[in-house]
Amino acid sequence: MRVPDQNLAEVRERGFTIVEGFLDAETLRAAQEALWGVFPRPDDYFADPSRYPDFAASQFAGIRVFPYRDWALNALPVYPDLTDAAERFLGASDVEIYKIELWAKYAGAVDYDQPHHRDYGNHTLVVPRQDGVHTQMTTFILLSDVTEADAPTKLVPLEHYRELPLAQRRQPMGALFDKEVPICGPAGSLMIYKTDVLHRGSAFTAPGRSRFAMLIDMQQRGWPWNGKMSWPDRAGQEAMGGALERMTPRQRDLFGWPPPGSPYWNAQTLRDVAARYPGMDITPYAEGVERTTAKDAI
Repeated sequence: MRVPDQNLAEVRERGFTIVEGFLDAETLRAAQEALWGVFPRPDDYFADPSRYPDFAASQFAGIRVFPYRDWALNALPVYPDLTDAAERFLGASDVEIYKIELWAKYAGAVDYDQPHHRDYGNHTLVVPRQDGVHTQMTTFILLSDVTEADAPTKLVPLEHYRELPLAQRRQPMGALFDKEVPICGPAGSLMIYKTDVLHRGSAFTAPGRSRFAMLIDMQQRGWPWNGKMSWPDRAGQEAMGGALERMTPRQRDLFGWPPPGSPYWNAQTLRDVAARYPGMDITPYAEGVERTTAKDAI
């Protein structure tokens, strides 16, 4: 589903938005089934939580970082409507993905309650500009239905703290709880917010509940003081190679891959990249070299 313009305007004005029905039914179904290759099914977890002690280590113990073994999960960060939303929100076509996390939470594993905080602390070395220029787009894609009982993320509309200094990244526990809005919705919903928005994780309020989401963050390319993850650091993983081979050139570009026509490409790099990724169609890059060679010959 293409994110409506009014939702992107709401992110700028309010700080966040929720778009229900964002993922198409087949993409959602495949991603939900693929979850169980990464996490225990809720019925299995709650039958004996002691079998899964890792989830009790911290609030963040349920995070798994991209890439994943199943294409159904790897396809979510490069979902075309998400790229389209980022280009329109950021006002640029040269955008990149700088963070991808898959997050599972199970009621009773740990206390997930948090104070309100701003995410920019580990997304940039500096602070966000608040004039709408050079911003970052942070998102949650809900992969399970989320009600108020399911530990929803809770955000505070910007109108309640516009004068609060950005340097105050964290609020005392309980502060602004009376102003917060829970992000609830059916599986397949997309939540977009900004890194200067106060938000928090909340606790489950009923037993036997679970929540699954993928967090995908994007920004305009070329700002070295921003970011969070290094994709070349994961290039040696079999799952990363498999994901790159399945992507289109545009999708690879979101991870910093040199596009067709880049001066990186020549006969040697075409040959050796093809050998490194035997399942990848190198044709678009080879055609780019041919076009550049032909242009230079004129």
